[in-house]
Amino acid sequence: MQFTALQIATLIKGKIDGKPDAKVSHVAKIEEATEGSLSFIANPKYEEYLYTSKASIIIINDSLELSQKISPTLIRVKDAYSGFALLLEKYNEIISRSGKHGIEQPSFVSKTASLGKDVYIGAFTYIGDNVMIGDRVKIYPGCYIGDNVIVNEDSKIYAGVKIYDGCSLGSRVVIHSGTVIGGDGFGFAPQKDGSYKKVPQIGNVIVEDDVEIGANTTVDRATMGSTYIRRGVKLDNLIQIAHNVEVGENTVIAAQTGVSGSTKVGKNSVIGGQVGMVGHIQIADGTKINAQSGLSKSVTTPDSVLNGTPAFDYKSSLKSQAIFRNLPELQQRLLKLEETVQELTAILSNQNMEIKK
Repeated sequence: MQFTALQIATLIKGKIDGKPDAKVSHVAKIEEATEGSLSFIANPKYEEYLYTSKASIIIINDSLELSQKISPTLIRVKDAYSGFALLLEKYNEIISRSGKHGIEQPSFVSKTASLGKDVYIGAFTYIGDNVMIGDRVKIYPGCYIGDNVIVNEDSKIYAGVKIYDGCSLGSRVVIHSGTVIGGDGFGFAPQKDGSYKKVPQIGNVIVEDDVEIGANTTVDRATMGSTYIRRGVKLDNLIQIAHNVEVGENTVIAAQTGVSGSTKVGKNSVIGGQVGMVGHIQIADGTKINAQSGLSKSVTTPDSVLNGTPAFDYKSSLKSQAIFRNLPELQQRLLKLEETVQELTAILSNQNMEIKK
């Protein structure tokens, strides 16, 4: 499928600098682009490639000033990264409209399930009783959609996803392969004999609109009530969200992070990879937590930046790390200081003895 610079500029509201009829048929990284490629530059450190690139069209920031002549056609926008993302989104919409539809066989769809218009259900998928599937939903092969699940319009559920009974997905939700939504929360009551009795998990998971959940992530159902993934949340691969957790609007969480039961993460937070949070704490809105940090208590100040285990103020933690790296040198200086003090003490002691004589 080919696109001209004029078509692209119209889609992303950009200004053309070059040939409006320049054509592209594929996208590529700026350093690997060839003739017929569309690329973009958002990071200034890649600007050098702009002058040697063989790409036919390049999307750049309005603010970028050229220092040399170039051959590609440029499309200038306020934010090249956002413009390129918007273009890919529009392209996906075109592909989706011309993509797969209908129910592939073999599949099982309950007679009590409700399917919207232009739905796609891939082979070897199970759709349970009283399931409600909205318009233009795509469910790829090998998925399990349990009884009473709701999947709203324009959502995509990729191959091998499991959504347990009673869970609800909003509109334009994307769930990647291998993810499990609504598995039992980790609830076990210790007994006098040292064994553990399972606590039934009778709640569900509610995923709101415009959420994306990466591959092999797990979101557990609530013991009672709901586990909430709020509007606009983006979860990476390999994340564990425990029972009764609430992840606030437009929060992003990177891979291998674990959020323990009943913890509430505020909106617009940014959580790095391999972060661990204990249960029953509150994380204030706008909190940023550096990778591999561990939270053992609530964060009450909005827009905090945290680092370390246990996590504390980011700048203070960096100072502490610098001191830690210098500990061997500081130890040697301290030993020398002790030796000097001992020598001075001995000299003073001898002088006092001579004075007394």
